Amino acid sequence: MFFDPLFLIFALPGLLIGLWAQARVKSAFNKYSRELTARGLTGAQVARALLDAQGLYDVDIEETKGFLSDHYDPRSKVLRLSPQVYRVPSIAAAGVAAHEMGHALQDAAGYFPLRLRSSLVPAAQFGSTLAPWIFLGGLLLNFTQLAWLGVILFGASVLFTLVTLPVEIDASRRAKKLLVSQGILFGNEIDGINKVLDAAAWTYVAAAVSAIGTLLYYVFILTGGRRRN
Repeated sequence: MFFDPLFLIFALPGLLIGLWAQARVKSAFNKYSRELTARGLTGAQVARALLDAQGLYDVDIEETKGFLSDHYDPRSKVLRLSPQVYRVPSIAAAGVAAHEMGHALQDAAGYFPLRLRSSLVPAAQFGSTLAPWIFLGGLLLNFTQLAWLGVILFGASVLFTLVTLPVEIDASRRAKKLLVSQGILFGNEIDGINKVLDAAAWTYVAAAVSAIGTLLYYVFILTGGRRRN
C-alpha cells in the first residue's frame, strides 16, 4: 500500500489551497518587487531601522541564499534575508523584512505561541519524516498499535502547523503597525504590504489543511472507514 487513490480525497483541499496560495505569493511579490518605496530603503535597512527602534540592537541581519528563504533564527538572534529582500528597496522587500523582524519582536517579548512552535520543531520534523513510514509499517504488518503510534507522532506535525498560524499572523500585524508608525511607508504603499503578507499567510493555511487532511486519512483507515485486504 504505497499509494491509495483514497488519499487524494483527503489531500486535495490542502493541495488546491497550496497551489492557489503559491500563485498569489508569486504574483504579489513579483508585482511589488518592481515598486520601490518612497524612502528607498532596502529590506535590510528596513529591518535594521525597525529593530533599533524597538531596542533590539543585539539582533543581527544577514543575507542568505535562496528565493524567499527569509527567516528569523531565535537561537542565534539572527534575521536572515534572501537577496531579493536584503538588497532591494521595494515594497515587497520592506514587507517581508518587517514580517521577519516581527518574529524577533515576538522572541524578545516571550510570545508564547512562538516559544511553543520552537519547542515543537524536533517532534514535528520527526513526525513528518518517520511517522508515515511507521504508519505504513503498522498496516503492512497488521500491527495496529504501531500504526496508531505513527498517527500520534504525525499529530506533532499537525500541531506545529496549527501553532504556526497565529505566530505568522501576529508577526505580520506587528510589521504593518511598525512600518506605518515608524514612517517607513507612505500613502498607498501599505496596500502593497497587505497584499504580499496576506498572500503569504495563505501558504500557512494550506500547510495546516494539508497536514489535517493527512491525519484524517490515517484515522479513517485505522477506524475501519475502508476495509483492507
